[in-house]
Parts: sequence; C-alpha cells; structure tokens
Amino acid sequence: MFQLGKTIVSEDIIEKDFMCNLSACKGACCVGGDAGAPLEEEEVKILQKMYPKIKPFLRPEGIKVIEEQGVFVTLEDGELETPLVNNENCAYVSFDNRGVAICGIEEAYNQGEISWKKPVSCHLYPVRVKDYSEFSAVNYHKWKICDDACTLGKELQIPIYKFVKEALIRKFGEDWYMELEKVAKSMNTSG
Repeated sequence: MFQLGKTIVSEDIIEKDFMCNLSACKGACCVGGDAGAPLEEEEVKILQKMYPKIKPFLRPEGIKVIEEQGVFVTLEDGELETPLVNNENCAYVSFDNRGVAICGIEEAYNQGEISWKKPVSCHLYPVRVKDYSEFSAVNYHKWKICDDACTLGKELQIPIYKFVKEALIRKFGEDWYMELEKVAKSMNTSG
C-alpha cells in the first residue's frame, strides 16, 4: 500500500494485469453477485434526472424493479446502490444478441441520449474505492468471474491502473493519476 494525497492505494492496481474479456465472461460482473453497483449521492440525483432517457435501453424486468423500488436503493448501513432484478442482475442491465450483458445507462450514453457514462464504481471496476473520514482506500477487487480478464490483461501486458485510467481520472483527477504513474514507474524500475 502507498499513499497518494488523501488516498491509500493497493500496489495490486500497479502490479496486476487486467483487460475485460466480454467474449469469455459475457458481462458476468453486472449479473452476478449479491449487491448492486455502489452509487455516490450525486449519481443518485443524475439517475433520477436521466432515468426517462435511460428507460428505453432497459429490459422490462429492470424497468419494473426500478419503478417499484426507485432508481437506487439504500442499504441498512446507509450505502446507496443500484437495485437488482431477482437479487442478482443489476436493474440497468440489458443483453445484446449474443447474450452479453450491457449497461443500459452506458448504452444511452453511447447513443447520445445522456451525457453521463455510468456510475463511477462500474467504470472503475475491478478497482473498488471505499471512502473513510480521513482518506479513500483504492483496492483491486479480485473476483473469480474475471479470471479471463486477468489472463487477457497479462497477455496484453495491461496493468489495472492503465485499464481503468479514464475512470481513475474521472474519480480522482488528472494530477492524481499522473502521480500514480510516477509511483508505477518507480516501482517498475526498482523491482
């Protein structure tokens, strides 16, 4: 672990490789697990405002859940996340003609309907950020369903921090990312 500003960063995001391999996993991170995507308070406001433009890109099951539960749910600990269909699939997930999970929010963005790509937690994956009062922890979330992404990342020699560069800049800013690159370079030359 090392510190960058008000973040504590796991060395795994520099040392481990990753590249999504949708042909292998079919977007399993959006349909597996037992929790929705973590949301920030500002993102909840964005979802509430943009939902009418996102709705056409969603499955009927997702629309039903969102219209019953809302565009987000609040957990017992106060955390915010996307609602789930049948306690597993993100309500914002749709599937393409090959059965690959696609984000309805991102599809609305790609089609020019909205100007917001998707929740930053989704954009950052496999990096997870946990905010504490004094700092944010930036960690690699290893999940078996992403083994093919790790293999492809290793073949292509793409470290996690480069794979999620755009999302890390979105979350922490360009200056923070440039400092991260300096740390990565010093780790690679000293190791």
